Amino acid sequence: MNTTTIILIVLAVIVLWFVFVYNRFITLINRTKEAWSDIDVQLKRRYDLIPNLVGTVKGYATHEREAFENVTKARAQSMQAKTPATKGAAENMLSSALKSLFAVAEAYPDLKANQNFLQLQQELGDTEDKIQAARRFYNGNVRDLNTALQTFPSNFIASMFRFIPREFFELNDVVAKEPVLVKF
Repeated sequence: MNTTTIILIVLAVIVLWFVFVYNRFITLINRTKEAWSDIDVQLKRRYDLIPNLVGTVKGYATHEREAFENVTKARAQSMQAKTPATKGAAENMLSSALKSLFAVAEAYPDLKANQNFLQLQQELGDTEDKIQAARRFYNGNVRDLNTALQTFPSNFIASMFRFIPREFFELNDVVAKEPVLVKF
């Protein structure tokens, strides 16, 4: 084997490695985008359930206007949030507002026995579980992407193409980390 062949083989290996690492970054970025989309789908489901829940509780507790307004306001802010950090802060507010709404509902025995209310509670509890799973899936993909961006030698390719780390979707409020209480 002559030196030209060896140089061509080494260059071919480097090019193949470069292509492999680049494609891995694209895969990780797309998985992260997909995972964020999964969170959005579950949050939209949650946002769609909330007006029904508020409407059901309103029928029984008409004088609890502040709790309804807080839930509505928090829902609107959460729907407008775009980044993981702003979405996390807005979700903290929404979770707190929902907890206060369920506290209001606690005072109305007829409401607690209402089939529609019970079904909405069950659906909201199921949605909360799905949001939690989607959040874990997203954060796992962010972890994998960020690790690949920061490890040697793939960090050279990442900096060459200006791939940037993603934010984790974290809830900073201790109360919001607990699931919404949906049982009586």
